[in-house]
Amino acid sequence: MVKIHTVGGFSEVGKNMVVVELEEDAFIFDEGFFLPAIVSMQERDKVMTEKRLKSIKAVPDDSAIAKIKHKVRAQFISHAHLDHVGAIPYLSDKYNAPIYGTPFTMQVLDSLLADNDIVLKNKSFAIKPNTTFFVKGKKQKYKIDFISITHSTAQCLMIAIQTPKGAIIYANDFKLDDTPVLGLKPNYKRLREIAKEGVLTFVVDSLYSGSPRKTPSEKVARVLLEEVLLTIQNRNAGMIITTFSSHIARLKSIVEFGKKLNREVIFLGRSLDKYSTAAKNIGIAPFLNDVRISRYRREVEKTLKKIERKRKDYLIVCTGHQGEPGSILERLSRHQLPFKINKDDNIIFSSSVIPTPVNKEQFAKMEGRLKKSKPRIFRDAHVSGHGGQEDLRDIIQIINPQHVIPSHGGFDKTKPMVELTKELGYKLHKTCHLMQDGGVLKL
Repeated sequence: MVKIHTVGGFSEVGKNMVVVELEEDAFIFDEGFFLPAIVSMQERDKVMTEKRLKSIKAVPDDSAIAKIKHKVRAQFISHAHLDHVGAIPYLSDKYNAPIYGTPFTMQVLDSLLADNDIVLKNKSFAIKPNTTFFVKGKKQKYKIDFISITHSTAQCLMIAIQTPKGAIIYANDFKLDDTPVLGLKPNYKRLREIAKEGVLTFVVDSLYSGSPRKTPSEKVARVLLEEVLLTIQNRNAGMIITTFSSHIARLKSIVEFGKKLNREVIFLGRSLDKYSTAAKNIGIAPFLNDVRISRYRREVEKTLKKIERKRKDYLIVCTGHQGEPGSILERLSRHQLPFKINKDDNIIFSSSVIPTPVNKEQFAKMEGRLKKSKPRIFRDAHVSGHGGQEDLRDIIQIINPQHVIPSHGGFDKTKPMVELTKELGYKLHKTCHLMQDGGVLKL
């Protein structure tokens, strides 16, 4: 029998964790944060511990798998976003099992560990995308595929594990971008090969399954950015861009356009430093070598004083696209930093607001404060990293799984996936399964 434990990420957006249990072995896929709770904790400047994180429901409740923790043979991380990797420092040592991720993901994990003075007892392995390798079980070896897929950060994966009953593919967070600005294309060839061998279960990102579209390529976001940055007329005004710190492809476009504008590109903020350093360390972002990064408070203040005097010579890239308390743009909106936003300065949001009540509220408050200075604000120079309905239709038809488990949200996000799978011949509760946190699907 195969059991799929939907530990986290099935009753909310974030806190992702899935466990595949076989007869004598089990495998963990992702251990992530619930980001709204993390933001709230950071705002109160609380020290993170497993007990405290669980008390505010910021990490998966892995007590659901306490009885099988001795079976866990490996922990796999699909990519470097905090809602997938963030809880590894606090949960992973309970399991006597090595940790596997791509080089970029493991660099980000190392940074998270260093920030919190944590040393893990388990070994970790950096495995390149499009690699097949084996993991030991109690009595047999399991074939694992790290399959390249596109998303909004570097080196993202679909992960396949071969079981005696067929392959199980974990695909949490992806879109189908055949013309990525940075990195590898989706590996359709390997997915089709695995499909021919037979796929038992497909755990699939369904965040935008209710959106009747195909998600545009990252090259579309690049064009949107180019349109804003290179055509605005007030050339001597200040220019500030905020985007997802982990979006290395987006940062590449911003840096390249900054050079076309003859502006020195400056990164401000700790998370930008974290992800940029990880990308540089593994050699996928040579464009960042000429970018100056200010991380700490005094360093940021010193840099902003310099920019204030000659704002036409600089392009600021900073944290704060969600209005997160303590982020650079949020502090600028409160006049807490030595840089005054002037009338007609340009503020570009190469992002969208993550649709949670906390994010919407804090963004609206920040935007209201910014508008008092009368800058020009450009919203949504952005495309999503998640597949829409038509991407999902395509990927299910490629993989042709026996069972589909919609993931990455509560029923409001996953129910539209049920309707899509019905069109493709699946039946609710029989071959398409709506799950919640702490659930178990027995196949």
